[in-house]
Amino acid sequence: MAGLSLYVLLPGLARVISSWPRLLTLEPWWLLFAILCEACSFVCALALLRLVLRTKSWFAVVTAGLAGNAVTNTLPGGDAVGASVQYRMLAGSGIDTVQAASGLAVSSIIGVAGLFSLPIFALPVIIGGGTVSAGLVHAGELGALGFFLIVAFGVVILTTDKTLLTIGKVNQWVLNKMPRHRKESRDLGARLVAERDQVRSDLGKNWWKAVLLIGGRIGLDYFSLLAVLRATGARPNPSLVLLAYSATAVLALLPITPGGLGLVEASLSGLLVLANIPTGDAVVATLAFRLGSYWLPTIAGGVCYILYRRRYGPLRQSEDAA
Repeated sequence: MAGLSLYVLLPGLARVISSWPRLLTLEPWWLLFAILCEACSFVCALALLRLVLRTKSWFAVVTAGLAGNAVTNTLPGGDAVGASVQYRMLAGSGIDTVQAASGLAVSSIIGVAGLFSLPIFALPVIIGGGTVSAGLVHAGELGALGFFLIVAFGVVILTTDKTLLTIGKVNQWVLNKMPRHRKESRDLGARLVAERDQVRSDLGKNWWKAVLLIGGRIGLDYFSLLAVLRATGARPNPSLVLLAYSATAVLALLPITPGGLGLVEASLSGLLVLANIPTGDAVVATLAFRLGSYWLPTIAGGVCYILYRRRYGPLRQSEDAA
């Protein structure tokens, strides 16, 4: 499926990559600012994960987070595989397995809710009667609908036990049927409820930190896109670029290609054109943005995995997982 998708998306991906000579024409200070924003965006994401994991270890969180991101960016179905690697690395560093699983889940839900909320901030431009492409309008409507669905799901998970107990029972049954799972899982649902209560209690005390960190994670990533657009000499409309960015971010959540490779390049460059960015500037800005948000973090993830193995040794199949 990933191979077929990459084949279909190859022309758009090739068009973006072939614009690399124009990277030398970008304004260096804007490009440097974009890279700095992207680096700070990843720091916010890792700090959020550290907050929900309730751990003081930066080394374990940073190495597991970047290594898991690298796996997500390189393997088909990478979201699931990356989360698995990240979970095993956190467990291997001494973090409780249920605590690691619930922390990753909470961090993921908060991140997705933040992405879906982005179009809401651009809706005043649409409602105000500004000239907006129909494609961007539909992206805003999709984002608003997704935001309310994610919020509803989060409310159910945080306030009721029955849904979480059912999820725990289903996962426990699957785990116990796996041939290499040596230790039988028991009371997973109850343990998830207890961990949910602990996370909810901690977030209740630190909710403002979570809001600031997820805002920093997404906002700085968006500012990085604005910066590379300015580096091309374009004068982007921040609200229209926000709609293009949010629509692309939502599409990237689909586990079609590793890290949205090809899908993000094709969709972002096209949506930036709808946001009144000249075609050539949209293409080279997309390439520069992906260098900071996809390629450099992927390389850093490989380095982090090596550093992790030096301290904790190779990953082992967790026998007491869940």
